[in-house]
Amino acid sequence: MARLHLFDLDGTLLYGSTAPVEISRQLGLEAETVVLDQAISAGRIGPPEYATRVHALWAELTEAHVTAAFEGAPWMSGIEDVWAEIRGNGDYCAVISLSPSFFVERLRAWGAHAAHGSRFPAVPFTEAVDPAGILSSAAKVRIADRLCEEFEVSRADCVAYGDSSSDKDLFGAVPVSVAVNADRHLQALATHGYVGRDLWDAYELVHRAR
Repeated sequence: MARLHLFDLDGTLLYGSTAPVEISRQLGLEAETVVLDQAISAGRIGPPEYATRVHALWAELTEAHVTAAFEGAPWMSGIEDVWAEIRGNGDYCAVISLSPSFFVERLRAWGAHAAHGSRFPAVPFTEAVDPAGILSSAAKVRIADRLCEEFEVSRADCVAYGDSSSDKDLFGAVPVSVAVNADRHLQALATHGYVGRDLWDAYELVHRAR
């Protein structure tokens, strides 16, 4: 039976950073977004409020800013190699993230079979963000279930990789999970734990145990 590998983005594929922080850095608004990241991590605000506030910060955002943010981000090493290996084994890989879809979806070019993020308006913004399109921890599980149907696998065939509270529901829904540079709360829920900057080493924890 094929496996479906489900990857978080912020703090997992991105080392020590988030897509919104990297986007905001291009606009000179990194500090403001770090404050918002801290607020959502502490549970003081939820994903819809977070999205609304970063959308307001990004009034001057252009596609050039997004491209520069993506290309300059502190990515884990080995992402494309891991996904090529997964594909070569006849398995599937997908990214599910609370970060904006216009950033997350770029990872399909690196080999992800699917990439889902919170729905934001097209850049440059001419519309408000719709809170109904903003993902949550629970929404990650719903998307994972849809991907299971698409790829004809079950939850029992899934592996989740994540780092924070936004991944806790998914870690609870699948049998195998890898906490990647994770906070202590998620580490306690994970099958495996990895600290470092090479995604291949995190993937190997699952691959060797198969």
